[in-house]
Amino acid sequence: GTKKKAACPGLGLFYTVLSAFLFSVASLLLKKIEDVHSVEVSAFRCVFQMAFVLPGLIYYKTGFLGPKGKRIFLFFRGFLGSSAMILLYYAFQVMPLADATVITFSSPVFTSLLAWIFLKEKYSIWDLLFTLFAITGVILIARPPFLFGSNVTGIEGSYTDHLKGTIAAITSTVSAASTFVILRKMGKSVHYFLSIWYYAVIGLIGCVIALFVMNEWRLPYCGRDRVFLILIGLLGLGGQIFLTKALQIEKAGPVSIMKTMDVVFAFILQILFLNHLPTWWTVGGALCVVASSSGTAIRKWRQSLKKAKQNEI
Repeated sequence: GTKKKAACPGLGLFYTVLSAFLFSVASLLLKKIEDVHSVEVSAFRCVFQMAFVLPGLIYYKTGFLGPKGKRIFLFFRGFLGSSAMILLYYAFQVMPLADATVITFSSPVFTSLLAWIFLKEKYSIWDLLFTLFAITGVILIARPPFLFGSNVTGIEGSYTDHLKGTIAAITSTVSAASTFVILRKMGKSVHYFLSIWYYAVIGLIGCVIALFVMNEWRLPYCGRDRVFLILIGLLGLGGQIFLTKALQIEKAGPVSIMKTMDVVFAFILQILFLNHLPTWWTVGGALCVVASSSGTAIRKWRQSLKKAKQNEI
């Protein structure tokens, strides 16, 4: 018989790096947009997601509502996931790109904590240590006045905006971690496309309502901003596709570790295109958060390998 063609070694990790680069460029373009609110950018992103997912729902005949017993989970997955996106986009607009990116990397740590609370998954002393590392990193980036004094340097704009951005980024991270817990709870009983569909539809509805309430809905005045909006949607979609492909052909542990390239790209793009040098506080916070997320990923990976060996025996 014919031999099955071997997969290209390292292809999954290459997809992860490519995904990180696309997400980072989308974040950079978001910083470059001048007259568009972050909620409106999120609405455009949701439209692109819907346009991509709709043919898949029709092809796989999944329906648009999902199984009856899973709809409440799908709703909260969509609500929390879209809220995480909106808050993250707001954080990107009001604080340094690298700072917001680093804070989001504490998501695996919060996922472990929430999984312990709601799914009764094991939470060891190592998980607690990684959580403390992540919190330390976030504090170094936020630099609250009661610890660092009132003269805080190396931030964009006012410290009030920096603090708002930090709170938004942390809330976004916790919301994203909550969606991971919900996805674990649902397992493989719900198609991946259906999960994204809820995320996009609920996100779009929420964005439209918020824009009308805030009276912020308007097309960009500049043609460049319109192009950036389209590119953000395409790059975000491309990053999601390559990350999904990476997880299909590579173990989650190595992908999670390689995804730290997001932070590297954020620092490089911030220096090259935004002329904003990160402070040593930000670098120290980044090292704490990356070490925490990488440690969590490596530990989960080793546990999965150990479990797989036990099943073989």
